[in-house]
Amino acid sequence: MTPPPTDYQDAWNRLAATPESALMHVAGYTDEAELAKSTDISIELLRLTVGILPTDAFLEIGCGVGRVGQQLAPRVRRWIGCDVSTNMLQHAGQRLLGLSNVELVPISGYDLAPIPDASLDAVYCTVVFMHLQEWDRFAYVKEAYRVLKPGGRFFCDNANLESAAGWEVFLASAAIPAAQRPLHISRCSTVPELICYLNKAGFQQVQTICPGVWVIAWGVK
Repeated sequence: MTPPPTDYQDAWNRLAATPESALMHVAGYTDEAELAKSTDISIELLRLTVGILPTDAFLEIGCGVGRVGQQLAPRVRRWIGCDVSTNMLQHAGQRLLGLSNVELVPISGYDLAPIPDASLDAVYCTVVFMHLQEWDRFAYVKEAYRVLKPGGRFFCDNANLESAAGWEVFLASAAIPAAQRPLHISRCSTVPELICYLNKAGFQQVQTICPGVWVIAWGVK
């Protein structure tokens, strides 16, 4: 049975009503030069952790406006961008025009149901876990494991609760009255949390780094 539209879908379609609103809610700004700088950092982190090979088929969970895909797709064989928001995917389609190896796929907000088992070389999820509840984070880690080929690589990140900046994110969200907290409110993770998700999903060679406000985890199927 096809599930009904989720709260995540409704929330993010509203936030992505325009290209400018979409950018503001996924990046915090609309300046393209700043967006390019942040994307350079994301690409470098992927290169240093899971690696980027020209023969790879990559998938991004929560691709938003295609910020990372715009730079990553030309470096790999295939790039799939998945997002819960059809509005985000429309904006991403405009950003990724002319890239013939790109596919944009709507998802439920809880799984990667349209993607076949063992079909991909690498899956990553960046600046998305902060908008998900814990069990939904783990659901995506399990789904990443399912869709990866043996030896496939997975990358995820979140704001690090144990960092000074991450604790400020936590306090800012905590200060909002409970009844007024939006679904997309920023939530942090800890190193043990992400390690646990990857281990429980079946990933091997799990590693973490903590640059700045972030905790990053990756592993191999």
